[in-house]
Amino acid sequence: MHDDAINVQNSINSGQVFLWQKNRSWYGINGQDILRITESGRIRSYQNLKPDFFRRRDDIEKIINSISRDSTIRRATRQYRGLRILRQDPFQCLVSFIVSANSNIQKIKNSLEKISKKFGEKTKYDDQEFYLFPRPQSLADASTDEIRSCGVGYRAGFIREAACMTLDRIDFEYLKKCSYQDAKDELCRIPGVGDKVADCVLLFSLDKLEAFPLDRWMIRILERYYSDRFKVNTKTITKRQYGLLHEEIVEYFGPFAGYAQQFLFKMEREKYQKRWL
Repeated sequence: MHDDAINVQNSINSGQVFLWQKNRSWYGINGQDILRITESGRIRSYQNLKPDFFRRRDDIEKIINSISRDSTIRRATRQYRGLRILRQDPFQCLVSFIVSANSNIQKIKNSLEKISKKFGEKTKYDDQEFYLFPRPQSLADASTDEIRSCGVGYRAGFIREAACMTLDRIDFEYLKKCSYQDAKDELCRIPGVGDKVADCVLLFSLDKLEAFPLDRWMIRILERYYSDRFKVNTKTITKRQYGLLHEEIVEYFGPFAGYAQQFLFKMEREKYQKRWL
């Protein structure tokens, strides 16, 4: 039996979200909403919504049985029981992972906080001040220089373009209904969105649980624990190699491969005592 209790701390501190802080309860920005989450996983929403942020409808027991293909992943799921994939606001998720390219969690958090402060709406909740995440329109209306002043460097143009495309052609609700590959192809049309960023957005906001983001941490994990199973050419992973590797990974871990990614990523970063939020 797998205990289906949610570990809020581990789930929020797992590289999926950045605009969160702990002040007795956890408080986080989720698009145009602010979520307050207690240690037991109870959610209160500023907008009085009922977001399924922890994907409670996922059959976690079935998922863990499905991905538990070897001792490494079994160890990770035991060690981080209660870790969940979060269901985020898609536009915020898209911008967050464009910002995340070649960066670390602290820097990503700082940049996103600056973006929210500069372009998002200021609001109060539980006697605290928050800035909601900017709407696509306010980033599309901004100049690249204004966005760059938030510490995002060369990604400023990508962020503005992503906002414009979200207004014009990217329909997140439609992408949720699409196949994994069709949704991924659509996201990869956005400048600054490659396979890894697309996979993060697909997994953390568009319900594609077979997405398996491959960054340098995941490549290192595959080399360390799965070198006999997956052929990883670390020098440069081309789009084609990424696609082939993803196919092999899904063949091995199954349709919930994204959960395997999350457990392995959490385990490895904790092992190196890397800072989270």
